[in-house]
Amino acid sequence: MTQEITLGVEEEVFITEPDSPSLQSLYYLARLLWMDPRHYYTHSASNFARGRDIGKGLMSGVEIATSPHTSPESVVDELARRRTDLASVSAGLIVPLGHLLDRQTPSSTCGLHVHVGGMIDLDLTYRNIVHFLPLLVCTTLNSPVAGDWKAGLSYRLLNSFALGPLREDREYRFQDVIISKRLGTIEIRAFDPFWDLRRLRYLLHCIKAIANLKTRFPGDIGVYNSLRAAVACGGYSATKEIRGLYNQLSSFCPVPEDLFLHPPAQEVRRLHDRSGTIVTYAALDGAYRTGILAEKHPPRTRLNPAKVVAGIVGYYLVKAPYILMKARQEW
Repeated sequence: MTQEITLGVEEEVFITEPDSPSLQSLYYLARLLWMDPRHYYTHSASNFARGRDIGKGLMSGVEIATSPHTSPESVVDELARRRTDLASVSAGLIVPLGHLLDRQTPSSTCGLHVHVGGMIDLDLTYRNIVHFLPLLVCTTLNSPVAGDWKAGLSYRLLNSFALGPLREDREYRFQDVIISKRLGTIEIRAFDPFWDLRRLRYLLHCIKAIANLKTRFPGDIGVYNSLRAAVACGGYSATKEIRGLYNQLSSFCPVPEDLFLHPPAQEVRRLHDRSGTIVTYAALDGAYRTGILAEKHPPRTRLNPAKVVAGIVGYYLVKAPYILMKARQEW
């Protein structure tokens, strides 16, 4: 029997105006939905803060997603098109970060989720992904500042309510890797979003190569859990075990070591330290739209109550039946 691994990406990003998300994000999602209802009814989403984090604003990130593909290149090509769609409807700043820079709100985070499907041996593929995940995460670390927290590379990985150490129950939703009840895929949830599609292409090639392995690596969740905090704080250089994983990976999937040594968080932190939060958001918006990260000052945007109402009616209420159905399937 031939194994045909599939890959799909869910990408969450903030839309800020200019420094915080607002419910006007729902208006942008409504425009996106009606641009291509067949796709975006099931392949877009809105997220909201919870608990006392609502004091910083109810709106969190928005999500766009690809269909499943057998080729990493075709996944990236589709995501590029979906990004163009989102950029075309958004007047706000599209900010690909795991967490906003000027606050600490663990319930308001964004991730890049990779779905792996088509496995013949689910346990084998799950264990091999877990084995290499501390290394793979190093490519995506991208939430280096959260208010007065500047202790590492990914505040989100350490603090997000939607993540956590791996459990014996592989279907428990809020951990770094799950078996999706709804889709039957392995969903890797640990990655922060970032702007660089070249980096994503490498990451997906690595994941597909790992998913195609016939060799069984230990995939010990205790080992992974012991490394995740060190990686979130120190990245590739945090511990010698990570370099050992790179040597194993490069033996069957050649990939530049620089990809792991220099995560997006390093560039974001330098830019933030030099120019502050809003200029950094504007630069990230430009990188998301064009692929080029360059310092820039943001355009002025204005909140429009009529657009907020149009977004609630034209997106959230329209999608309510699907949101409820999805929640029942996932839980």
